[in-house]
Amino acid sequence: MEVDETYIGGSTSNKHGPRNRRGRGTKNKAIIIGGVQRKGPVVARVIARADIKTLTRFVTETVSHKVSLIATDDHYGYRVLPKQLPHGTVNHSKGEYVVGAIHTNTIEGFWSLIKRGVVGTYHKVSKKYLPLYVAEFQFRYNNRENEDIFGEAIRGC
Repeated sequence: MEVDETYIGGSTSNKHGPRNRRGRGTKNKAIIIGGVQRKGPVVARVIARADIKTLTRFVTETVSHKVSLIATDDHYGYRVLPKQLPHGTVNHSKGEYVVGAIHTNTIEGFWSLIKRGVVGTYHKVSKKYLPLYVAEFQFRYNNRENEDIFGEAIRGC
């Protein structure tokens, strides 16, 4: 199981000008947390804060206690996950992206689908409706191998 968070949105001013060398920043951005089972389904939610309490609550609510490994990045919020959950991290700031079976590549791929959909298809998404867009991309991802995805969507109505 991989767990990660991403940030979407923010001010569009000065996007083509000089970049802030200290990172992209999170000011005025919406936060989405997600967990994905490798070769399985994804669960994603919009959250208000990426603090220890919120991230731990998401993990304890969505991850089975029978999971063999929870892979995260080195975000401080994941450092105090419950001891009964096997946890491994990769440190992106030190250039670590894969350490044996520990990586967040699957959830990062899901984030790229959402971000490309927002930029390429919808062009702009408000914070108010972001949970609906996240739910749509979650449904698409979880039904990516379903030949009757349209029928599945209609059954959900």
